[in-house]
Amino acid sequence: MIVPARNEEDCLGRCLKSLVSQQGIGFAVTVVDDNSTDRTNEIASSFPGVRVIRAPEPAAGISGKCNALIAGAQSASAKWLLFTDADTFHYPGSLASAVREAEDRGVDLLSYSPEQETGSLAEEMLLPVVFAELVRTYSPARINNPSDPAVAANGQYILVRRTVYEELGGHCAIEANILEDVELARLFKASQHKIWFRHGAGLVRTRMYRNFKAMVEGWTKNLVLLFPHPRRLVVLRSCEFVAILGLPVSGIILAASGGGALGWALIASGILLYTNFLRRILRAHFPWRANLLSLFGLPLFVLLLARSYIHSRVRGAVQWKGRKYAYSEAKSVSDSSINQTR
Repeated sequence: MIVPARNEEDCLGRCLKSLVSQQGIGFAVTVVDDNSTDRTNEIASSFPGVRVIRAPEPAAGISGKCNALIAGAQSASAKWLLFTDADTFHYPGSLASAVREAEDRGVDLLSYSPEQETGSLAEEMLLPVVFAELVRTYSPARINNPSDPAVAANGQYILVRRTVYEELGGHCAIEANILEDVELARLFKASQHKIWFRHGAGLVRTRMYRNFKAMVEGWTKNLVLLFPHPRRLVVLRSCEFVAILGLPVSGIILAASGGGALGWALIASGILLYTNFLRRILRAHFPWRANLLSLFGLPLFVLLLARSYIHSRVRGAVQWKGRKYAYSEAKSVSDSSINQTR
């Protein structure tokens, strides 16, 4: 198990506690300290049996996470390698279960989308909207079909067969990509190796961002890369939000002023749009409170998607954890991988 960690003192301890307590399978845990300036190294070193290494500073054109994963995988000798993030929590027995599932399905890459934890109102509003869009864009039926070029993976949990990973060049082959998880899946699938992607309920969970600033920075980095037509999606979701709220309000005003049938038609249209919206949101696997709050996450999603587009496509760069990445370095992910999901 390889855990890249850059300034993860807030969550690394919980992650490692859940990893070292796994049972039913032999394993080793390596934490790659990605030049952290907080207590990350100290926390990792406090766990007996956990190997801690320090990644070199990435060379120009190499993403920080890929650089850390390359360092972590270099001396690995296990049959299976699990790449997992420091913000994940692993349920008891999940590692043995994942390896068993990968072998039973005959796949060389298995990725779970973790259960999402929310710790703030903004997260409850936004995350169901984001993950509903991800479910809509990345259909598991297509991703898991070897004859379909659609690909997806979640970098918080990627299990790979080591021999195949090394044969394909591993993260060295995709080292310039910011969205390394999707690109790694594309590398496997394009080489005729089976991949499997699904929701990881009961196996792994995560709280991705610990504060609003980190959430804004993280989704600014990712959103434009995740969705192939960001400007179109901004317009579509803006119109959806206005229509869901505006049609019933207009209908009530019209009905109250004698508009009768037209007013009720507007109210019914608004209810129908909201029902369709909620049906989409339910596919993202969030609690009911978050599902109900998600309507107010629509404008936040629109703003962050627009911000992501402006930073990446207009200004030409995004920033993450103190490092700046040129959009040209990430462009191949969006063009060669994500567009295949359409």
